[in-house]
Amino acid sequence: MIDAHAHLDDRRFADDLDAVLARATAAGVERVLSCAEDLASSERNVLIARRHPVVRVAVGVHPHHAESWTDVVSGMVERLARDGRVVAIGEIGIDLSGRSAPREMQERAFLEQLALARALDLPVVVHVRDAGPLARELVDRAGGARGMVHCFSEGPQDALDWTRRGFAVSFAGTVTYPKNDALRRAAARIAPDRILVETDAPYLSPQARRGERNEPAFVLETLAAVAAARGQEPAELGRQVADNARKLFGDRW
Repeated sequence: MIDAHAHLDDRRFADDLDAVLARATAAGVERVLSCAEDLASSERNVLIARRHPVVRVAVGVHPHHAESWTDVVSGMVERLARDGRVVAIGEIGIDLSGRSAPREMQERAFLEQLALARALDLPVVVHVRDAGPLARELVDRAGGARGMVHCFSEGPQDALDWTRRGFAVSFAGTVTYPKNDALRRAAARIAPDRILVETDAPYLSPQARRGERNEPAFVLETLAAVAAARGQEPAELGRQVADNARKLFGDRW
């Protein structure tokens, strides 16, 4: 089993990351992808992966921090991406919810990081909030990409629009929330070779753990919800998800 997206550098894990990862391993989680939001978190995540063999890393600049994307930062992210524990460029993308950098800065950072990923032959981890059509248009403008849409929050047709572009679609704890029928319908329609699950820890705890800090061991609860939506056994889906991650992230995984 894998957790396709978490933020292990978050301060809420600072005092007990060893215990958090031990619980994940005990629950059957074989790999955790810890994603960065800016240059500093990219550096921290690489250090975490050096200490914890279960962890792999995505480095990059999130749309919330797109104003920090410069040529200097690009060069430093590229340097970090050459570490063998780095399997993707991310978390990158577009967020039009009103909480991020100005749109033009987001577009520049996204396009340039898509180009960086292509140059390094790495997949991308994409954040999309209230911006699906624009994010897909930018991917097309960049000449395409391979990767995953993390914490998918759109509808079934949007999910298919992503998979037609070769992306995997990853479902977080939000798929367990009672009102999110559209997410469960989307999960039911994804091709078997394009589906992933994640925690987005420490955020978005599954329904049974709302109010708690999320952590990688809880990904099994999200897996169970997605499996139920697809009419599968969780163990069967877990094997498929693990295989999808290995194919997406390659030899470094």
